[in-house]
Amino acid sequence: MRSTLRPAAVAIVLATLVLGLAYPLAVTGVGQLVLPGPADGSLITRDGRVVGSSLIGQSFQRPVLDAAGTPKVVDGEPVTAPDPRYLQPRPSQTGYAANATFFANRGPNSRVAAALYRQAMAALLAFERPYVPGLRAADVPVDAVTNSASGVDPHISPAYARLQSARLARERRIPQRRVLALIGAHTDGRRLGVLGRPGVNVVEFNLALDREALRS
Repeated sequence: MRSTLRPAAVAIVLATLVLGLAYPLAVTGVGQLVLPGPADGSLITRDGRVVGSSLIGQSFQRPVLDAAGTPKVVDGEPVTAPDPRYLQPRPSQTGYAANATFFANRGPNSRVAAALYRQAMAALLAFERPYVPGLRAADVPVDAVTNSASGVDPHISPAYARLQSARLARERRIPQRRVLALIGAHTDGRRLGVLGRPGVNVVEFNLALDREALRS
């Protein structure tokens, strides 16, 4: 029995030290030396304060007010709506909760999915038509009403960003051409020229939009 247990115990201790301690410390150390920003989560700071990560999307909302100007509350939770001053991300099954990333696992023939897509399209058209008269569902990019696989993708397509440019220009009181130029400047290309698709990082763009509005 002793001859069997001793090698097993030694193997467990060695595996714990090497794989549970030495390897994670080595990888962390190399990451901090070579790529300190990504190793720390690609955090974004403004005025010395962390406001997000370039890897995780955010939902840019503002409180809904009643007739008296008081924020509405339902079941103890504040009621919010998309803030028209900011570029809006694609829908998220998780509400952009970084600790619960998952996809709405609904098939293409799901009646529930079809109903949710119709609901999302109706809400988007109601939100954007005051700024883009005559906007049709056929003009809306698919990512504007569908979820990403992770639920926290920070990117939207350049087409969806451009669709929102009229609203951003009016709400920020800046020329639409400047908003479009900003979208172009913040459009990420394909990695290595072939991987992925061009996209606009919503979090980084909105921070740049704040700076642009301050210069106006």
